[in-house]
Amino acid sequence: MKENWFKKSLEEVKNEFEADLENGLTTKQVEVAKEKYGLNELKAKKKKTLFQKFVEQFKDFTIIVLIVAAIVSGVVGVAEGEGITDTIIILIVVILNAIIGVAQESKAEKSLEALQKLSDHASKVIRNGKLEVISSKMLVPGDIVVLETGDYIPADLRIFEAINLKSQESALTGESVPVEKQTELIEDENVGIGDRTNMLFSSSLITYGRGKGIVVETGMNTEVGKIATMLNNQEETTTPLQEKLNKLGKTLGIAALAICAIIFVIGLLYGKEPIHMFMTAVSLAVAAIPEGLVAVSTIVLAIGVQKMVKKNAIVKKLPAVETLGSATVICSDKTGTLTQNKMTVKKLFYNNKLVDFGVDFVYTKEENLKRLVHASMLCNDTKIGPNNELTGDPTETALIDMGFNLDFNPALYGELPRVEEIPFDSDRKLMTTVHKQGDKFIVYTKGGVDELLAKCTTYTINGEIKTDLEEYKKEIAKNNEEMAKNALRVLAMGYKELDHMPTKLEMANMESDLIYIGMVGMIDPPREEARVAVEKCKTAGIKTVMITGDHKITAIAIAKSLGILEKEEEALTGAELEKMTDEELTKNIRKYSVYARVSPEHKVRIVKAWQENGEIVAMTGDRSK
Repeated sequence: MKENWFKKSLEEVKNEFEADLENGLTTKQVEVAKEKYGLNELKAKKKKTLFQKFVEQFKDFTIIVLIVAAIVSGVVGVAEGEGITDTIIILIVVILNAIIGVAQESKAEKSLEALQKLSDHASKVIRNGKLEVISSKMLVPGDIVVLETGDYIPADLRIFEAINLKSQESALTGESVPVEKQTELIEDENVGIGDRTNMLFSSSLITYGRGKGIVVETGMNTEVGKIATMLNNQEETTTPLQEKLNKLGKTLGIAALAICAIIFVIGLLYGKEPIHMFMTAVSLAVAAIPEGLVAVSTIVLAIGVQKMVKKNAIVKKLPAVETLGSATVICSDKTGTLTQNKMTVKKLFYNNKLVDFGVDFVYTKEENLKRLVHASMLCNDTKIGPNNELTGDPTETALIDMGFNLDFNPALYGELPRVEEIPFDSDRKLMTTVHKQGDKFIVYTKGGVDELLAKCTTYTINGEIKTDLEEYKKEIAKNNEEMAKNALRVLAMGYKELDHMPTKLEMANMESDLIYIGMVGMIDPPREEARVAVEKCKTAGIKTVMITGDHKITAIAIAKSLGILEKEEEALTGAELEKMTDEELTKNIRKYSVYARVSPEHKVRIVKAWQENGEIVAMTGDRSK
């Protein structure tokens, strides 16, 4: 039974595994846990042997008809002294078809195995009172894992230490913005995966801060493991081409038997020898079987697979190529599939004006714009690599990207070095840095709009400091709401100048008497190619459905911009979906184009509901299969 670890206190979790938060597990405890829980790895379905794969190629009804035809043809050929040439030809076609199918499946499996090997990560863990670096698959429940920015999360963890900790969980939940983490228990039993803020999940990534957690689930018991289990337990379905070929095979089989019977009866009525007429009827029936059909279809599918390979796509089974072309509904994840999975600045508010930011934006020498960019770039913990590669929180990297797009030189960091800081805190929702500027010092603060405004006493327009902030807040609120309607994540910027280096005592009260500069609105934008693809699908009569773990307002905004959704009534949340029975969902499935804040289990229900309506469904995204 799956434990709701997010509902348990740290003391309960610690006692469950006899874990020591300071010293970790002992070697003996690790060995006992390995025996009980096994390795921390996802288990695939039991592999089929080469012989099993080969035998499976003969399951199609058309193949069976051909084999029967070959046998009958051989018997007739021997009886009439004509040899077994036709039998040999038919069997060669059938065996060649099987070899091509097995070869493709084996090749695809090897490619997938190579990708899986690349995903093995190292983890920092405390054992026997020492920090060790081990392979992630060697982790066991009760282990104490140490995490910092850039680390891959190797198992499901209950957090007991979180210092400005954020995790990117888009691969699991579809939410594009990193989730802020904390340590307190969550009492709501029905809280979704995306809102379990005291948990870290396997396959996610630490984008900001640092922390520690107790391993509570490994391998197939993790949230990712649950998805793997669902996929492994899915029944194999026949593809449209297989169904058509099976139907054709049955039709040809019945037709062949009918021909045999009719010719045989007609021959008898004309007084022919029964044995002679039987052989003649069988010969005609065999001739009616198109033995070249299977060979042609296999070759065409193989060509399709090779074309997909050139597009860097792995196709495990030949008929899957044709199935993609037959899809009538495409269920797509949002983050990283329909969107770029890269936060990007879209709107700027400064000098009492809201402007679009993009490739056509022209940088002007306005003082406030310069201050807004300086605050965005300097009050920022993004790591900049040798070739301007950016590593850090997606929100912060978006701000650096904005500065680079406006030709701000990285030399800015040398010209205005950071001398003090107050790190971001999820309670304050603010971050502050102090920079030396000649013989003066400048303070920059960024954070939530309401939180920052509470720390401001004045604002600036065109470089002039104004005092009627309470009146100006109406304009700020109006433009903040405008950006929020478009699902933009909004950050506000403020500053003040000092004539001396602040003391430690002064730093405690540094976030006060700030001057409001402006706001930046950002979003994970739609892919241009996705917009074109959705339009092409519409033209072809294919329904596109967005399924995401992200918030409803964000999902609706992206879906509207891509042309997936027209009315907000076409969007459904996971909580609303949970209240519907499978029958109700199947009946109403055509009403909805967007599903937001859903879990992986919901995705399976949605796909099945479309299939119950007779649709051929393709599922695409980070964790699709």
